[in-house]
Amino acid sequence: MRLSRKSDYALRAVMHFAGLPKGKLASIGEVAKAQSIPREFLAKILKDLTWGGILVSFQGVTGGYRLAKPARDITFLDVIEAMDGPVNLNLCTEKDCDCEHFQGCPMKDFWIKEEAHFKKALSKANFAKYRAKVD
Repeated sequence: MRLSRKSDYALRAVMHFAGLPKGKLASIGEVAKAQSIPREFLAKILKDLTWGGILVSFQGVTGGYRLAKPARDITFLDVIEAMDGPVNLNLCTEKDCDCEHFQGCPMKDFWIKEEAHFKKALSKANFAKYRAKVD
């Protein structure tokens, strides 16, 4: 399994916003430069993070973005799911699994258990602990 580039960039962007002084906004250009993220791709990511309730955007010449809630209340899982949808380690753990072996699959319980562990770890990692040093 590999984290998508979109989620990786989103995590880095949120980490940047978490490191801002309280009340300070950051522009797309500032975040793109500081985190080495292509500006056009970052613009789409920030839009998705705003729709996902993770960021708030402010329009205008002095506009920009900031976190929508305290950094401690935003987890890695929140960001990843805002970008890529629900985290599933295997087909067996998806709600609509139509695998012909689903009912009697001896591996199903393993995947369900390991996915729960993985999601728990992602839910414990928040941006109060993981924040960029931003001036």
